[in-house]
Amino acid sequence: MPSMVVPRLIERKRDGMALEPGAWTALIQAYVAGEVPDYQVAALAMAVVFRGLAAEELSELVEAMLSSGDRLDFGAWPVPRVDKHSIGGVGDKTSLLLAPMLACAGVAVPMISGRGLGHTGGTLDKLESIRGFRTRLSLDETLRQVRDLGVAMIGQTPELVPADRKLYALRDVTGTVESIPLIAASIMSKKLAEDLTGLVLDIKTGSGSFMPERAQSLDLARTMVAIGEAKGCRTVALLTAMDRPLGWACGNALEMAEAIHGLQGEGPEDLMEVTYALGVEMLLVAGVETVRTAARERLEGVVQSGAALDKFASLVEAQGGDPAVVRDPERLPKAAVRRDVVASIEGAVQRVDPRTIGYGVIGLGGGRQRTTDHIDPAVGFVIRVKPGMRVERGEHLATIHAADAASADAAEQVVERAISIGDPLPVAPLVSHRLDASGLETLEAG
Repeated sequence: MPSMVVPRLIERKRDGMALEPGAWTALIQAYVAGEVPDYQVAALAMAVVFRGLAAEELSELVEAMLSSGDRLDFGAWPVPRVDKHSIGGVGDKTSLLLAPMLACAGVAVPMISGRGLGHTGGTLDKLESIRGFRTRLSLDETLRQVRDLGVAMIGQTPELVPADRKLYALRDVTGTVESIPLIAASIMSKKLAEDLTGLVLDIKTGSGSFMPERAQSLDLARTMVAIGEAKGCRTVALLTAMDRPLGWACGNALEMAEAIHGLQGEGPEDLMEVTYALGVEMLLVAGVETVRTAARERLEGVVQSGAALDKFASLVEAQGGDPAVVRDPERLPKAAVRRDVVASIEGAVQRVDPRTIGYGVIGLGGGRQRTTDHIDPAVGFVIRVKPGMRVERGEHLATIHAADAASADAAEQVVERAISIGDPLPVAPLVSHRLDASGLETLEAG
């Protein structure tokens, strides 16, 4: 597709019309081949943000992205293969826990993850806070490792869904992240390339999500479940709260350490509750368990026995990282400056705004404003309070991990903006809804 033709596609989408059949396929092929510049694709993506995609367009876009490269192929291997994906959250490190846990429970996990997007963190960036950890494995290496170890955690290689690899980075820096069809196409093209038998989606909702309103989150969940089911992959979605950070730690090495503590059985209560809720669904879609209580007990068992921690150490070593980190998280990168922030008044914590915290991590150097930005893995926040907790004046609210004093000064203002104290307010449940091909279920977990 010549670059000179693309403006007509942009204009058509800008004016609210669907692109003609075959247009998305041709565009994606040309973009991957370098025949269409980023600025034109960014303009088209912005038009999609405002105008959306028809169902037929979305189906074609997913297939075009999926077909833009090679795929994992496990052939007739009988072991169930299940992955989990979150649409992005602040402090969300559940993937780091779930991959080794599920690999100890009779399920293979070929997990393809992403980097930080917008104000949210990325699993790959967290893994790369471990010295030497390789997230770029070839498809052959990934297949061998999953067969041998039961798990691999990788990024998008040039072989695998290259269209999404380019689009993902472009959307991050062009204000085109918050779009249901673009989010759905991005995630599902990667996941369907893994040759999965089942998929569990963590759809975040609340102020720190790309879909702040519950109705938007449910629309996204329905869209993604429909894509997965149409491709023969059993797909389930949970709606989980992102109106506060998940866990305490926000920042790559800090979150990596917290995930390790979780595998040691010492994770924050909210982090472990969401992790187990997702893990139960993964065991159910895999067919390894059929009863929720048994699935939960199985997952708790692999943590309590130390098997999940051992599996994670084996994963780190297999991918070139320092496995000693798993026994001693103090080996992870450390920030030069640590500063505590305390409450100036007493009262109930009303809000811990995850979006403010997420952008605060970027401001400290722990995220990207441009695709070429270098990340400092050591910086971030450890937030010590949750909505609903009561604090006294002078009580510890957060610890800032910064590269220098000036950065810590700026981060203090971030904490003050993010945390509100006053009269108690209602707190949303951690897990509010479950959606699969049969419909929507409201849950009581919280």
